[in-house]
Amino acid sequence: MWVYIVRRLLWTPFLLLMVSFITFALGQFGPGDPIQILQGQYSDPETVERIRKQRGLDDPIFIQYARYMGDALRGDFGESFQFRGRSVTELLIKRIPVSAQLNLAALIISLGLGIPIGLFSALRQGTPWDTGAVAMTLFFQSMPVFLTAPVMLIVFALWLDILPSRGWGGFFDTRIIMPAMVLGIPGVAIITRLTRASTLDVVHQDYIRTARAKGLPEMAVRTRHILRNALIPVVTTLGFALAGLAGGSFIVEIFFGIPGVGLFTINALFARDYPVIMAVVLIGTTLFVLANLIVDLLYPVLDPRIRLGGGYVAG
Repeated sequence: MWVYIVRRLLWTPFLLLMVSFITFALGQFGPGDPIQILQGQYSDPETVERIRKQRGLDDPIFIQYARYMGDALRGDFGESFQFRGRSVTELLIKRIPVSAQLNLAALIISLGLGIPIGLFSALRQGTPWDTGAVAMTLFFQSMPVFLTAPVMLIVFALWLDILPSRGWGGFFDTRIIMPAMVLGIPGVAIITRLTRASTLDVVHQDYIRTARAKGLPEMAVRTRHILRNALIPVVTTLGFALAGLAGGSFIVEIFFGIPGVGLFTINALFARDYPVIMAVVLIGTTLFVLANLIVDLLYPVLDPRIRLGGGYVAG
């Protein structure tokens, strides 16, 4: 296992270098001069050239990239173009936990509802309960965020007046309920279908019939044998969800006025705030790699037949 972990970790710097260089090059050769953005519409050409030279922006791109990555490895992502005098690290460090908490709450809703419904549906395959459960989850998945968010605001904030409509107060504040539901409910359908399909494949395996023939209680068969093995596809999807914990949701954060990474990144894109965009890409890529490594490590826990780097163990 440790050899596999080390091998995966050794690939991480190369992946980060490729992604970061492509993003850096797009920022350098894309539309919009960073210095002119700093100076505004009344920029003076001589002043622009002087600032560009002072900041080393007239150096070859590889030198600029090496200098940027050296600073980034120390946690310095540069200064924001949009918020002058403030570092990107200072701006992001307050917003990443907000988006992470929101997405974690949404993930809990998706898993907490999707796994039981999927298991329930699979164990009652072909019955009206099965059809109704799948149809209900697909109905909620088909509703776009820009429709469910206003509807929930109208119902729970305006008509019933039981939930606050905007703002942020942390993970245990009531203001997280509506945005977490808007984000989490569409994921219930995905988790339900994955759990149902995987459960249907597992329940027909020989070891399930053997467990029942030995007289194991039905609850033990469902939890220790069926559910445990059926969760492998769900864990694979969980890796992508874990990687997005700090990314936030652009539309939801805008609707509910949540000061997370999503809304901040949208503003940075419109303002061409390249240091912020670079930092978000680097952090997101790092989280994606680490999340998938964690998922790979969970596979042998769920199914001991899986050997890291070597597929299934024979027999």
